[in-house]
Amino acid sequence: MSSKAAADSSRLVLARDVSKTFGQRKALDGVSVEVASGEMVALIGPSGSGKSTLLRSITGLQTIDPGKGVIEVFGRSVQKNGRIAGDVRRTRARLGMIFQQFNLVGRLSLFSNVMLGALGRVPFAAGLFGAWSREDKMRAMAALHRVGVSDYAGQRANTLSGGQQQRGAIARALVQGAQAILADEPVASLDPVSARKVMEQLVELNQRDGLGVIVTLHQVDYAIRYCQRVIALKAGRIAYDGPSSGLDKPTLIEIYGPEIEDAFWEGDPT
Repeated sequence: MSSKAAADSSRLVLARDVSKTFGQRKALDGVSVEVASGEMVALIGPSGSGKSTLLRSITGLQTIDPGKGVIEVFGRSVQKNGRIAGDVRRTRARLGMIFQQFNLVGRLSLFSNVMLGALGRVPFAAGLFGAWSREDKMRAMAALHRVGVSDYAGQRANTLSGGQQQRGAIARALVQGAQAILADEPVASLDPVSARKVMEQLVELNQRDGLGVIVTLHQVDYAIRYCQRVIALKAGRIAYDGPSSGLDKPTLIEIYGPEIEDAFWEGDPT
């Protein structure tokens, strides 16, 4: 393997000169960032700062503006010059994507939802009719047990609490065999106790399994507590990129302005 290929494989994300415009508003304005494969990174910023747009652009769910912008994941092109790569699904298969609204099928059991993570490696007919292998079933139950919701495997997803559903979404990513987790506001709809459990699960996946994690958060205190690195956006540009320990109050006030009061779930830092 060449030195360049080795570097690409050890890098989760390369985003270079990425811009995105919605109407007259510049959601991203020349953003460049690199994330190593084993990092746990929080994306923070006030409402409309571009953090969710950046995350969705990394997954290829949002196209960027035509121009010089390039996004790569694990050394593979996701998009450039405003065009999504033709083989982007192969890249997405390596990413476990978790969303604020859980993206579970409410009428299916939690177990069936988690089994959907295996669709990328089973024949279409088997997945369509739920003809899962014993190995995949065992993997699903192990994943549910790991995130603490195996007791609810047979329960319909829409009868579970938000925290239980979100942990089910994490279990689905484990069954998928994801090599990294990209989570967009995964705790925004949860109470503080459930939110802490979800964040602790993401930390465990990062530290124990070595999965890279990129998570957008509205709660600055959670970003500081759970993530080693924080990237803050303001008006579509990077306002801070460094260790979470370096985010002092003056810096946060500069980033958030009048929204600073709403950016903390469990108390303003001193």
